[in-house]
Amino acid sequence: MEIPKQVRNDKLVFSATIDVMLLSVNLTEKSFGPKKLFSSLEFSVDDGEKIGIVGRNGIGKTTLLNILTGNDKDFTGDIIARRGLVMVATEQEYHNVGAATTLEYIVGGLPDFARTNHIIENFAKIENPTAHQLNQYDEALQIFMRENYFNVVSEVREMLKSFQLEEQADMRFSGLSGGQKRLAEVIKIMRSNAHLALIDEPTNYMDHVAKKQFIEWAKNTPTALLIITHDRDVLHEVNRVIEVKDGSAKSYKGNYDAYLAQNSTRTTTDMHSYETTRRQIENLKKQMTYARSKKAAWGGTADKKNPFVVMEEHAKREIAELEKIEKPSFWIDKDSAANLDFKDSTRYEKYKDRNLRINMKNDNSKSRRVLIRAEDLSIGFATPLFHGKNFELSENDILEIHGRNGAGKTTLIKAILGDPAVKIFHGSVFLDPHARVGIYRQEVDNSLFNLNLHDAIEQIYTVQKQDISETKVRKLANDYLFSESDLAVLVKNLSGGQKARLQIIAMLSNDPNLLILDEPTSHLDLPSIEELETALEKYSGAVLYISHDDYFRRILRGEVVEI
Repeated sequence: MEIPKQVRNDKLVFSATIDVMLLSVNLTEKSFGPKKLFSSLEFSVDDGEKIGIVGRNGIGKTTLLNILTGNDKDFTGDIIARRGLVMVATEQEYHNVGAATTLEYIVGGLPDFARTNHIIENFAKIENPTAHQLNQYDEALQIFMRENYFNVVSEVREMLKSFQLEEQADMRFSGLSGGQKRLAEVIKIMRSNAHLALIDEPTNYMDHVAKKQFIEWAKNTPTALLIITHDRDVLHEVNRVIEVKDGSAKSYKGNYDAYLAQNSTRTTTDMHSYETTRRQIENLKKQMTYARSKKAAWGGTADKKNPFVVMEEHAKREIAELEKIEKPSFWIDKDSAANLDFKDSTRYEKYKDRNLRINMKNDNSKSRRVLIRAEDLSIGFATPLFHGKNFELSENDILEIHGRNGAGKTTLIKAILGDPAVKIFHGSVFLDPHARVGIYRQEVDNSLFNLNLHDAIEQIYTVQKQDISETKVRKLANDYLFSESDLAVLVKNLSGGQKARLQIIAMLSNDPNLLILDEPTSHLDLPSIEELETALEKYSGAVLYISHDDYFRRILRGEVVEI
């Protein structure tokens, strides 16, 4: 099997009979302690398909990827791959990287590169090669020509340049930031020429130019893609969406918009079925109560069984079977939900999944007080990052800072907040000293990392000099979909989605009238993104934001400052 070392999976079964299909997945059981993640998860991937994997935070999407790559073997089920499948995947952890540079890491991770390059480099040292060595050398040359590996170093350098990692090409890979490593992983996938690529949240650290380049590649590559993502710009270009929920995989043909329409129809049908089941249970309970009230008074003969006892036993068995059916997860996007008829809308309000409860300032203030102003601004560190920027942000206004990674967007936010490390070369920047600022950063504050979630929430409010109590900590945790057991988990061990929800708690802790958002949708799942967008649409304060999510940008709109 032609699979790079990091993706070898000894639980894969290979079939020579699969034609169009690359991979068939049937997971009958996967659990973490008492929590069952998958019970009947089944899907397949065909040659050239572009599939988006979606699902709520914590539902098991990354676990699924770890199963497919062989990093998680603790499951029951079958994974069948087409013989000769070349599969690559983004890494989650980096062990044994050693002193490899970024360039060496990417090139060395390409399918069969390391083995064949070793053969070619060492062949010249062999004085009298055997027939076997000649065959090995010939095979290696064919692979190098087929994959164009003779030019791979210059190609990867160009790709690193387009993703703004040119300066990191010859640096140690282990010294890169988490975001830079993620971009390097994506470059490795794009250059792999594999049959199937498994990719986890590829666009989280990309700017709009890099993301456009990735999406164009994804649309045009012959490689089949299985992409875990909540980036709606990416989902708009896939040809199938697989939603992981309730332990199984629901498949929807088409892109994100098609998924929303089909999900609305399927969810409506599932709500009808669930309600019918609940009515059956209620009717059977009434039948059982009636039978119990009559069985003692039955005056039949001893040779016949009491029919009311039979009725009670039958109803009891039926109820036991029906109550095994767990309530499905119900979520419909807000636009589709608005188009439901009255009965279905009522059902949805009754049965829909819990979502974030985001409470933002909404006092319909008519104030036009200027909260932020920049005049002919030029800032940077050793040298200026940009020159001559002029803008202002008043209450009730929205302002977007737009530009490539490294252009100075986050540095501008630091300058607005008065960070002394940022040098003002020319002009001025003003922040109203009375503004209550809520900040959503890309990363959780390091001071919270070694605290458990309970203590982190408590510290966030204490630092802001806001009232906090045990009751409020638990209410906030519940409002933001944290369980009782989550409160004891260290912040550094929370998932990306959980950290994002903690960031929202921190952002709103001081009842802000000015929000500063730096890529707020990166780690949130689709229902949570929609809830955040809805809350921001109603928000009466000012918003300054950075985002490369075009769906989010179209909803928030606002004046744009190009950096």
